[in-house]
Amino acid sequence: MTPWDRVYAFFRRWRDHGQVKEFHDRLRRRVRERAGRDGEPSAGVIDSQSVKADAVVGSDSRGFDGGKLINGRKRHVVVDTLGLLLAVMVTAADTGDRAAAQALLAQVAAAHHLLALVWADGGYTGSLVEYSLAALALVLAIVKRSDDMRGFVVLPKRWIVERFFAHLMQSRRLVRDFERSTNSAEAMVYWSMTLLMTRRLARPRPSRA
Repeated sequence: MTPWDRVYAFFRRWRDHGQVKEFHDRLRRRVRERAGRDGEPSAGVIDSQSVKADAVVGSDSRGFDGGKLINGRKRHVVVDTLGLLLAVMVTAADTGDRAAAQALLAQVAAAHHLLALVWADGGYTGSLVEYSLAALALVLAIVKRSDDMRGFVVLPKRWIVERFFAHLMQSRRLVRDFERSTNSAEAMVYWSMTLLMTRRLARPRPSRA
């Protein structure tokens, strides 16, 4: 059995040199092209997920999400319309969605020049909409839940990112945040999606009649 510290040394090297994300991004392009899409997305969905933090997570990177009643960290993500990850940013759980989205959307816009439209929920309204259009040339379309809706309702486009979060919860390492650093927490999200995409690419192509 390989000693854990040797495995972690490889992980740390790949994480610090951006190789985890680079490998993930190359796979995402292949999955999109196999699905008949352009390698670069033109639309995406943004949302966040609060998760409990393990005891190893220090007070400098954890907080309390009063809305979800969770003490831990928050994963801010942008996914494409296939539910594939474009970017993730991990913060303390008390970080506001709009504040994190401003930095995350700037990161995504710089990396994906064809991206023109991003769907979001009502938590992203306000000045962020104007900022996205003026500074990033991104249309931030708000998908709101009607006041007369009761119980669980599938909202247009929003279900894509909810499915993404459901996938993360199937990874034992991501059920809660076990990482000391937010860089490692982000890398673990990329690894989870890398496993998903390798399984998709390993499936045989459907035969054509």
